Amino acid sequence: MKIPEILIIETIQRPGSLASVLQVIAQHGLIIEHLHALKREQGKTTWELTLEMDETTDRGLYAQIDALPAARFVGKSDRVFNRHRGGKIRTTASLPITSQQVLRDVYTPGVARVCLEIRERPEAAWDFTSLGITVAIVTNGTAILGLGDIGPLAGLPVMEGKAALFASLVGINGVPILIEDKDPAKVIDIVMSIEKSFGAIQLEDFAAPACFEIETELRRRLKKPVLHDDQHGTAVVALAALHSATRRVGRQLKDSVIGQVGLGAAGLGIVRLLRAFGVSRVLGTDRQEAALQRLKNLGGEPSSLEGIMAACDIVIATTGVRGLIKPELVRAGQVILALSNPDPEIEPIVALERGAAFAADGKGINNVLAFPGLFRGALDARAPGFNDAMLMAAARAIADMAPGDDLVPDCLDIRVHAAVAAAVQAAASETP
Repeated sequence: MKIPEILIIETIQRPGSLASVLQVIAQHGLIIEHLHALKREQGKTTWELTLEMDETTDRGLYAQIDALPAARFVGKSDRVFNRHRGGKIRTTASLPITSQQVLRDVYTPGVARVCLEIRERPEAAWDFTSLGITVAIVTNGTAILGLGDIGPLAGLPVMEGKAALFASLVGINGVPILIEDKDPAKVIDIVMSIEKSFGAIQLEDFAAPACFEIETELRRRLKKPVLHDDQHGTAVVALAALHSATRRVGRQLKDSVIGQVGLGAAGLGIVRLLRAFGVSRVLGTDRQEAALQRLKNLGGEPSSLEGIMAACDIVIATTGVRGLIKPELVRAGQVILALSNPDPEIEPIVALERGAAFAADGKGINNVLAFPGLFRGALDARAPGFNDAMLMAAARAIADMAPGDDLVPDCLDIRVHAAVAAAVQAAASETP
């Protein structure tokens, strides 16, 4: 698995000094994700270089850099850890408490009036508390990113990241909830016992197949938005990318033959939404027989990787297996979305070199484009849950915001999330 490593390099300020460092990095087959000059003084420049390195990378490159006549390997940066230090989220007051009168209004004795109003009219909680902008981000840590079952505590940085994105992109309070249990029935009971605190529930990084049971039962029992992001957030962004790609190659999405490689939470979520959208033929493959049966229940056709690559106009992969799709399997004109993070099934540049019409990975086709606006729109509509019309409206809004030849827009563009939220709210209002 590729993990960012941030090197601190010092070079002498003369032509070719930085180039010699970059040459060493290139010889090791590494790509520079980010390059930043930290300081320049006394004829020397200190650089911060972000590389993606896996366990097979030869760390001897540090010594090679250090041996260069115009450069020195200083060490590694703690930039990533520094950005997580102390956590990434805070609880703050929404109004300044600057006098005894304000204190008495927002706390005792004034708050009693609001409590009694909510007792008489429970729906008033949406007006006089933060319920309408608060989402529980729930995990048991069984499927964290590409790391697998690392437990809920180790997954907390991811949940905090989701909460930070909610706050910065759509003004929602995301509250991480860690559950130390893998039994779906117990997870459901725990969520049911705390759900009154939240306007909506986001299920995050639950492993398949337990994730299906947990989401289905919570949706049945709760009259509020519940969404397993790994299934439906990923599906929405994949559908958005396919809207863009098929429009640009002059192909009808509903008439395309689509292959889904990997039928875990994300893969089956994609299949389900594509079928609901109206795609008539979806092939799928997975190592688990139970996953293939779920595919058939959704109207998909079991196949193999080779069969999918030979027959499908569009190939989507969500296996978590780096390099699974060999370059020789790619056919000219295919659309390939290799969505596993942090390492795709095939690098987009390789797929394009083999003749793919469009290719992308999970760094660009990322569910951060979907989940903030989905929840903001559902909460603004006070929707009793998510439906396919809301998911499809979100996908169309994302696609419509994609500039130029890009399949999807910049995930940090606030306008995108506002458009998604508006589309979801409108769809919720138009459907039961």
